[in-house]
Amino acid sequence: MDRAEKREMVGFLEEVFANSGSVVVTQYIGMTVAEVTELRRQMKDAGAKFKVIKNRLAKIALENGDRGVASEMFKGPVGIAYGLDPVAAPKVLTEYAKKNDKLKIIGGILGSSAMDDKGVEALAKMPPIEELRSKLLGVLLMPGSNLARVLNAPGNKLASQLNAPAQNLIGVFAAYKAKLEAAA
Repeated sequence: MDRAEKREMVGFLEEVFANSGSVVVTQYIGMTVAEVTELRRQMKDAGAKFKVIKNRLAKIALENGDRGVASEMFKGPVGIAYGLDPVAAPKVLTEYAKKNDKLKIIGGILGSSAMDDKGVEALAKMPPIEELRSKLLGVLLMPGSNLARVLNAPGNKLASQLNAPAQNLIGVFAAYKAKLEAAA
């Protein structure tokens, strides 16, 4: 790799670290090309990516940003998984690591803070970002729907109270009709 390619790669990594929802750092000692290809396919299906990187370039990219605390994770053969959804990459990697012991999750970066492998596993257990957004929207809309229900309640009670005398009157006429028919 010449200097221009290294600069380009550092720029790419700076962008990944800055714009990804989360970045998971892994070691992949002993994985075959077929296994890495399968992992990449699974990551792509989830909307994330897996890339093998050079540690020194990753450390430079981290130092250029505000994520220098994560540079200690970059030792040995390292690959990163990243995506816009902060949950997608951790979810796929956690599942894949359970099936393939050659892949080891070292830690990750969420925002500007580093997390260990337990943090990545906790992140993997969270629901996807779209589900979280819909739950938040439901919570935000709940006071409005409760207000509408409260405002409609007097109208519903009024209608039932207006309807009750008519129902009573119909009952009285039915009883009178039955009495007249019985007398005849």
